Amino acid sequence: MRIGLAGVGRIGAFHAGILTGLPGVDSVIVADADGARAREVAERLHLEVAGSAEALLRSGPDAFVITAPTRAHPELIVAGAEAGIPVFCEKPVAPDVETTLDVIKRVGDGAVVQVGFQRRFDAGYGAARAALRSGALGWVHTLRATTLDPAPPPASYIATSGGLFRDCGVHDFDAIRWITGREVGEVYAAGANRGAEFFRAAGDVDTMSVVLTLDDDSLAVVSNTRYNGAGYDVRLEVLGSRDSIGVGLDDRLPLRSAEPATSFPAAAPYPSFMERFADAYRRELAAFVDLAARGGESPCPMQDALEAAYVAEACEASLARHRPVRVSEVRR
Repeated sequence: MRIGLAGVGRIGAFHAGILTGLPGVDSVIVADADGARAREVAERLHLEVAGSAEALLRSGPDAFVITAPTRAHPELIVAGAEAGIPVFCEKPVAPDVETTLDVIKRVGDGAVVQVGFQRRFDAGYGAARAALRSGALGWVHTLRATTLDPAPPPASYIATSGGLFRDCGVHDFDAIRWITGREVGEVYAAGANRGAEFFRAAGDVDTMSVVLTLDDDSLAVVSNTRYNGAGYDVRLEVLGSRDSIGVGLDDRLPLRSAEPATSFPAAAPYPSFMERFADAYRRELAAFVDLAARGGESPCPMQDALEAAYVAEACEASLARHRPVRVSEVRR
């Protein structure tokens, strides 16, 4: 199988390296708006290189992976679908709900598109989902999800990221929906800026907390920040009437215990999301290669990405209006 990949920035180059080692992948061809960067990555990883994404698609790959900047996602997804090949696209589908809806409409029902929410392929998140779905936890009353970055990205990234709810919180929103099988009915969001001024200048916040009420009246609390100096901290706790389970509670947890004579956690925290989810990214791309080879249903269709985007938009509305917002208020 020959895989085309558009966008070889940090995550794109990482994905290209994973793809070259997957069974069934014979070759990878890459393209980037920065031609010199594309050539450097291709030379380093022994890949083919195309002069543009359009040229890449004309070369006839068997599947198409999109890791370009968000603004390029919509047209690249459509181009891949029009080429009649399976498409993998890193989240989000588009910068906003309106464009996401337009992409879904333009692509139609026949296209195969997998959106990159890698937590669906993480062993811990999978175990939590299995425990909940088996009934072992009883009925769930509370979920607590965190995504805490150790340091903020550059100001240039924040200006085009879509904001903390869409860029960061959307992973937690998707994980909560995927694990519980429930929809988010209402959100109540708060945000703060105690760090760099460029967050406020971009209309963003550097820290947020949201209370989500799910459609079965269970509650989820989501916390995100760009300033978790202890390290990269991604966790999910699922608390039920019979039992509780936690994701991310291992020796690399960046949280010191205040209890005396307690040595947990004992190892160095993960420095970033790429190290934390390295195995999940491999499983995710392996699933896409298998989907491209064998067919079947996407493990993360665009409709799921749309639902997470609706939750993020409701959070932004709640923050602006200083009140709870029903997701139905922002649904098109």
